Amino acid sequence: MTGDYAAERPGDDDYDLLTYGEAAARLTEEIRKERRRLAELEERARRGTQAGEDIATVLRRINDLTRAAERQARQQREARDFARFFGTTPGADDHRAG
Repeated sequence: MTGDYAAERPGDDDYDLLTYGEAAARLTEEIRKERRRLAELEERARRGTQAGEDIATVLRRINDLTRAAERQARQQREARDFARFFGTTPGADDHRAG
């Protein structure tokens, strides 16, 4: 894990859309939830009781979520930079059928 994410939902987000802010908030919530689960599993393992879940699985999930959060943050920065440089967002004027 390379970073500690603390994204919060912006007050001006359109909640009908999955915006960068909403995606960041959801990823942050999931990372926090998995870190709490990991702490519980590690505590159970220290006490010698059945953890009930593989710690390695939770660690992989935290790693995957963290990498997703890093990608999402990078994409958000790139979209913001694109808009600032070109005055529009990528794909905003592209109305071609795929």
